[in-house]
Amino acid sequence: MTEINHLNFNEADLFIDNESDINQASRALKAMGHPLRLKILCILASHKEASVQDLVDFVGTSQSNISQHLSILREKGVLDSRKDANKVYYHIMNDKIVNLMGSMKDAFCHHEE
Repeated sequence: MTEINHLNFNEADLFIDNESDINQASRALKAMGHPLRLKILCILASHKEASVQDLVDFVGTSQSNISQHLSILREKGVLDSRKDANKVYYHIMNDKIVNLMGSMKDAFCHHEE
């Protein structure tokens, strides 16, 4: 039989040791975990910025559906937007989230070599 080592953990042993940070990360990851929202993020990670209409055209769903998902991603601190005349353009909030998208691609996507 294999012996099981029991470790004594404390707060300092946690990778993320602040409860507020854990909650924020959990909310953002939950928002990112929806397939359509993840697809939107993949588009934005590749193109830096896109209008709502660009996303509607690319994804092929209704504007109201896209807008609902964009709103969730904004609320959770994943996306930000800017308005130019009558168009709203969305972009990923910061480069750390883009890096996370790259890590997810490396971890979960099949790469042809």
